[in-house]
Amino acid sequence: MKTKGKLKSKIAAALAVAVILLAAALAGVSNYLVTYAIGRSGDGGDREVALDVEATPDGVEAVIAANRAAFQDKADAFTAAHPGEDVSITSDDGLTLRGVYYANAGSHRWAIALHGYRGDHEGALRLAVPYYEAGYQVLTPDLRACGASDGDFVGMGWLDRKDILRWVDYIITKDPQAEIVIHGISMGAATTMMTAGEDTPDNVKAFVEDCGYTSVWDVFASELQLRFHLPEFPILYTASGVAKLRAGYTFGEASALAQVEKCNKPMLFIHGTADDFIPYEMMDTLYQAKPGDNKAELTADGAGHGEAVYALGDAYWDAVFDFISPYIE
Repeated sequence: MKTKGKLKSKIAAALAVAVILLAAALAGVSNYLVTYAIGRSGDGGDREVALDVEATPDGVEAVIAANRAAFQDKADAFTAAHPGEDVSITSDDGLTLRGVYYANAGSHRWAIALHGYRGDHEGALRLAVPYYEAGYQVLTPDLRACGASDGDFVGMGWLDRKDILRWVDYIITKDPQAEIVIHGISMGAATTMMTAGEDTPDNVKAFVEDCGYTSVWDVFASELQLRFHLPEFPILYTASGVAKLRAGYTFGEASALAQVEKCNKPMLFIHGTADDFIPYEMMDTLYQAKPGDNKAELTADGAGHGEAVYALGDAYWDAVFDFISPYIE
């Protein structure tokens, strides 16, 4: 009997040690993934994997390359002629957030142009320049933990939505008659949609999202499989809890889909069929969730992630301005 008791005690102790070691390993992996994905110093932007996507139509890659090169020349000329004004605000949680303001004297039309994952305001120039040329005053923020803005963790749009509301207040203080369009790409598109679900001032007239994701959970679950060949359970669940402790939000609550369901203002959804980062199918899921008929979709055949503006060229901007013009005086 004593032998059996000792054996049971040893088994129980071994199991306890195994559970402790497993929990420690899971905590370590989760902590690493949070740093990797949303930590300012993380390497989550270095991506060498791809989803299986629709084949690129003949000639689209050449069009994208040509338009990208032409736009870079235009952007270089624009920033040389219009260096912009460095501006800043303070976030609700005390961070200094910075951006660049391109003044278009006398105009009450404004565009907030938002960059993508781990980018900065220069990544929004592909949006800023056409708005400026159309007579808009333009603001290009560095999202938190990006560019020159403070922050230890990337907000993935969720923390940034409150920051954009502060930028909206900044614009209205400068121009009480401002009519504002918010237009973002990738994480900037998620930020746009997450902001759209908040109670925005009447000055905010329309939203344009380009290749945004349904939720942080969805995109990280996809990336966890593609990059690490790991299932979302249990790692994404524990990593989400670590993110709550370290960054202040969970991956599940950071849902553009849930925010879009609360948006009654106009929204244009744009996505490329060859997007190998954010699945093209997410656009229609988001579109269907948006209430009302003040919405539209724009598909860029053969465009990869963030490439719709290059694949479509002038047609992209014709669609954007045709959509928002009824809502801007």
